[in-house]
Amino acid sequence: EVQLQASGGGLVQPGGSLRLSCTASTVTLRYYAIGWHRQAPGKKREWIACINRSDDDRTYLDSVKGRFTASRDNAKNTVYLQMDSLKPEDTAVYYCSADETEWCGVGHYWGEGTLVTVSS
Repeated sequence: EVQLQASGGGLVQPGGSLRLSCTASTVTLRYYAIGWHRQAPGKKREWIACINRSDDDRTYLDSVKGRFTASRDNAKNTVYLQMDSLKPEDTAVYYCSADETEWCGVGHYWGEGTLVTVSS
């Protein structure tokens, strides 16, 4: 069974930065497209980013484009989401998902989320 874990969340002031990590204990993430998603209080979960399996392309939700950057470190079996210029509306629980395809799908595997709170 694939188990993912998102970590790195916390409280940050508007304009600040956080780096989230997605790790896996049972699989090698380089063989998966990794998606990032978030669910804000009272809202549906939304997709925000995908890094493809080949690690040569990414796609982003328009509202985070230019502020968030997805990357991989295959040596550490970790995928990152660098979040800069954070806004209060970025407050949410963030999740990562994995699909054993070139690009992200519906998210075949999911992990526990990490809470990001952007507030002064």
